[in-house]
Amino acid sequence: MNSFVSLALFVGAALAQSAQIGLPAAGQQLSKGSDVVVQVQRPDTLTGSTEMAVAIGISSCATQACPQSDEFMGTILYSGPFKPEFHEGNLPPYQNFTVNVPPSFTAGNAQINVAHATLIGASQYPLLETLNRTVVVA
Repeated sequence: MNSFVSLALFVGAALAQSAQIGLPAAGQQLSKGSDVVVQVQRPDTLTGSTEMAVAIGISSCATQACPQSDEFMGTILYSGPFKPEFHEGNLPPYQNFTVNVPPSFTAGNAQINVAHATLIGASQYPLLETLNRTVVVA
């Protein structure tokens, strides 16, 4: 019974550490060759964590269904440190990344993919999660 309770608490703590994509908005139109801000948010929690990194990619969905972001990140636009901070009082801590949509990217539906890596709790449990947001490239 104790192991079940421990597992439930651990899963709850891990889910509380989940990141989310704040920007761009779902369905937002992006232009080939232009800069776009990708905002990665990580809600504040009581459980300690150590942020490691994020990777941001873009994949085309113009001629086929979007691939799962945990299987294919697409063209990598950023890979490096992640240090979310409080800014506005109504938003969780976040970091903005200005990335460039490649000029040669295929126009049509696309997907912004984010991989987030963090260490959670006193035991420093490693968590890797992937997120995605559908956009349109023109």
